[in-house]
Amino acid sequence: MAENLRERSQLEPAYTWQITDLYPTDDAWRADYERLQGVLKQLAGYKGRLGESAATLLAFLQLQDQVLADGDQLLSYAYRKTDEDTRQPVYQEMSAQADNFEVEWEQARAFQTPELLAIPEERLASFYKEEPRLEHYRLMLDRIRSKKEHTLSPEGEQLLAAAGSMGQAPGNIFALMNNADLTFEDAVDSQGNAHALSHGSYIALMESDDRALRASAFRNLYAGYGKLKNTCAAVLGAQMKQLQFFAEARHYPTALHAALADTEVPVEIYHNLIDTVHKNLPAMHRYVKLRKQLMGVDELHYYDLYTPMVADAQMTVPFAQGKQLAMEALAPLGEEYLSILKEGFDNRWIDVYENAGKRSGAYSAGVYNAHPFVLLNYTDTLGDAFTLVHEMGHALHSYLSNRTQSPTYAGYKIFVAEVASTCNEALLIRYLLGKTQEPKQRAYLINHFLEQFRTTLYRQTMFAEFELWCSEQTRQGKPLTADSLCEKYAELNRQYYGEDIVPDPEIALEWARIPHFFYNFYVYQYATGFASAVALSQRILREGQPAVDDYLRFLSGGCSADPVTLLQGAGVDLSTPAPVADALGYFDSLLDEMESLLAH
Repeated sequence: MAENLRERSQLEPAYTWQITDLYPTDDAWRADYERLQGVLKQLAGYKGRLGESAATLLAFLQLQDQVLADGDQLLSYAYRKTDEDTRQPVYQEMSAQADNFEVEWEQARAFQTPELLAIPEERLASFYKEEPRLEHYRLMLDRIRSKKEHTLSPEGEQLLAAAGSMGQAPGNIFALMNNADLTFEDAVDSQGNAHALSHGSYIALMESDDRALRASAFRNLYAGYGKLKNTCAAVLGAQMKQLQFFAEARHYPTALHAALADTEVPVEIYHNLIDTVHKNLPAMHRYVKLRKQLMGVDELHYYDLYTPMVADAQMTVPFAQGKQLAMEALAPLGEEYLSILKEGFDNRWIDVYENAGKRSGAYSAGVYNAHPFVLLNYTDTLGDAFTLVHEMGHALHSYLSNRTQSPTYAGYKIFVAEVASTCNEALLIRYLLGKTQEPKQRAYLINHFLEQFRTTLYRQTMFAEFELWCSEQTRQGKPLTADSLCEKYAELNRQYYGEDIVPDPEIALEWARIPHFFYNFYVYQYATGFASAVALSQRILREGQPAVDDYLRFLSGGCSADPVTLLQGAGVDLSTPAPVADALGYFDSLLDEMESLLAH
């Protein structure tokens, strides 16, 4: 409970992040906030002038680079201080100011896109000749101008902007319903004891070795959604309609095309993922059969999927050991990578332990003018060691991109956001398996990675297929009802999980609790990112330095090319089915070993 946690002031500074690397004091932050308000006014002062001359356009773009870098620092300090202790009013207010700054920033440069689109091609070509420094911004300008056919008249853009808040309504309604209004009956264990059931406690209950508790949590959770299934269907239907409306308004053939255009990803990659996973569903069915066998149950249910399939072989990994483990497991990435990793460990990039009021979970936040900041809530488990290497993967991706690229090109696309983090996890599992031949320990580690395949590559692809179906139904004018959604979702579960699991009726309602269906074709990126990471880790271990050099170039690339091209440079071509097929081949080989361990 929170009352038993240490206060922030009681933590050893060595285990907290060095927030003064951003600003020495809160007053220094406030002074910079005031300064940047003036810079935003300067930025807004370029309205109506971007086509005036090459010098004017360059000055605007350079000023925007300054705001990108300095604004990033400003926001990061406010949000990091808030996350240290969410109870502190002073930082709640600072965070609200940061939110306002983001809105003001967008308003100050709202004229940018229409004005850049209005510059005639010949005039822009002459600008490049007059001012060679504009060449640096050519890619960014080309990206904006490539969407000209999807950009409306100023009046049309104004209308779409005004409709934007209505477009956000389905997601906001779902979030409020899901997080604020929806409650569940307590789950009851085999001894008759009640356990509070919430979004936060659900997975922990599903991991319990008490099967009665798991079954109760599963049924009570979906009973809660079942009472609201028609509302959930209406909200999801509204989400799909608003995406279709904006896609049509911007002249995209489908909502999928509109969503992926923003991340510069061809729609063929989305379809390739689903097709390749379909061809490898027998391996998933084999996994389900193996889980049933290892758990020794007559019937496998959906509430049996999260509990470990092997007897507990959990390792205790204190933070110092976790850092050492990371250094050893990531050694194949070379001296440069390890030196940056060590710099992060030695110079307080990481906020390690929980304290009263601290934000839960884990994340990495890159900062252009400084180093990344990594939040953990470390509890000395093997899972925490995996979280450490995962978040440091994000951190080094941000660090290398920020160090190599200008503010314009430093931010990498969301499509590749999970690649570096998952590659680190893949290297860690390979390292741990290489260190032990003890069957129980190996089985435990393999179980951990098999579950990542199931939940990330297979399950997220199933989500992606469901989301695409919902979108297509809407495009064809077919309503999304609770019954049609449940029928389709149950069908997909049968297809993905096979015949060795009982088709519990509750699972047909799972769609109702997935917030990512309001993120606009987001979930497929978890699966492609995971497949890419597995492929990269295998290439690094197989080929050594040439693969490492390519990988570091990818990590340093930011958005200096489209994400598919950047990955191709690292040796992963997602325009073909090969990376996903190869990752699923590795899944198959892990199943082979698990079965051989079982035979012994």
